[in-house]
Amino acid sequence: MGKILVVDDDAAIRMVVSEALRRDGHDVMVAETAAEQVLAFASFKPELLITDVVLPDADGLDLVPDILRAHPGLPVIVISAQNTLSTAVRATEKGAFDYLPKPFDLDELCAAVREGLRKSSRLDAGVQVATADASAHLVGRSAAMQDVYRTIARVVQNDLGVLILGESGTGKELVARAIHDLGNRKSGPFVAVNMAAIPRELIEAELFGHERGAFTGAANRVAGRFEQAARGTLFLDEIGDMPMEAQTRLLRVLQAGEFTTVGGNRLIKANVRIVAATNKNLLSLVESGVFREDLYYRLNIIPIDLPPLRGRRDDVAALARHFLSRAAEEGLPLKRLLPDAEDRLTAHEWPGNVRELENLMRRLAVLARDDMISGELVAQHIGQPQSGAAQSAAVAARFSDNAGGSLSLAVQQQVDDYFQRYRPGLPPADLYHRLLATFEAPLMRAAMEATGGNQIKASALLGLNRNTLRKKLGDLGIDPNHGRQSRH
Repeated sequence: MGKILVVDDDAAIRMVVSEALRRDGHDVMVAETAAEQVLAFASFKPELLITDVVLPDADGLDLVPDILRAHPGLPVIVISAQNTLSTAVRATEKGAFDYLPKPFDLDELCAAVREGLRKSSRLDAGVQVATADASAHLVGRSAAMQDVYRTIARVVQNDLGVLILGESGTGKELVARAIHDLGNRKSGPFVAVNMAAIPRELIEAELFGHERGAFTGAANRVAGRFEQAARGTLFLDEIGDMPMEAQTRLLRVLQAGEFTTVGGNRLIKANVRIVAATNKNLLSLVESGVFREDLYYRLNIIPIDLPPLRGRRDDVAALARHFLSRAAEEGLPLKRLLPDAEDRLTAHEWPGNVRELENLMRRLAVLARDDMISGELVAQHIGQPQSGAAQSAAVAARFSDNAGGSLSLAVQQQVDDYFQRYRPGLPPADLYHRLLATFEAPLMRAAMEATGGNQIKASALLGLNRNTLRKKLGDLGIDPNHGRQSRH
């Protein structure tokens, strides 16, 4: 069917792959090094290349652009044990047709080969995507995440609409940010809107802006999120909670590519990429008549289905270590996990997904008396979310032990320790806002839990305007209904 060149320094991989391809009817040549690959191109003239990234004498990915310049349209399938989002994006950046993480399914490889041979004439060898450190976005090398990485690597090349599906707490906004930061709109703004956090009567003004005098209280013209996200990405989170009238207006904007502000008549071009997300079954909402079918298909051009944390258990320990490191960067004590703690974390079902794991790691960073977190300590706290009052009391008790009974002194100790780590230099700039955000998020959660998720009571308790509270909840990524379940 086709002439395939397989380049890998692992003899077992070469043998297994070549046998599978020959059974599929292909003519196969194998090579171990980049030098042998050059000779094979001269004598064998392959119609498709399968290459590993790590070769004894070169980086297989670095060779791909030169190969494609010499052989335009040649499908290149990259295989690698470096199964991260970075590798997937880099493979696409170099012009690879497909990327498969090791260990891969031979049937999937054979299917990719057949598809590559069919579409070789249409392969765009010149596609480039923006590069970035993808590790800043998503952590995990499990098989369940590989399809996510491969899809992200493909969608960053274009501006097609993306719909991210997944349970609450799976990291949908992180995926949206990765698509933005790795794509050709990375120099523009990334604007996130939580549709569930905006009152129904304010959604259109929030999205499209309003003119002065458009409604009671509109003292000035305000730009909406579409304008704020111009030349960038607009992330519409919890899109399933958008009311029907706003869905109709959004659909018109997506179809026409332009909009007007509330109370205005000047057409404004909608120069944004739309990435939407939901934890709901939109097709069920369509069937029940609460979500527009035409909007669903307009948004769902490229679906990305995020697995729950219980479906990617191989990533739990790495994620936990990542969250502990990040907590330490933000000023919390640096803690490490003992092997039995990692085992206990991996065995948990994680109904709250990655968000639950992150919150647990922050809690243990504060409450663990030793530098090492044991499995016993994990068992004491896992799956047992504390109320705001109980959590505050526990933290206060911990502070009291370390700081002579004074919360203020305990905070002072944490700040002093933070400065000490950077001496004789200074910490990174914007320290005030960074440390304030570290304290603000648990305070907001505690207030919401203490008031049973009642925003009016929580705003009064905190001494904040309700709109200010709502905005802070959105900025901090806190569910506006946080605390309601804990009171029932």
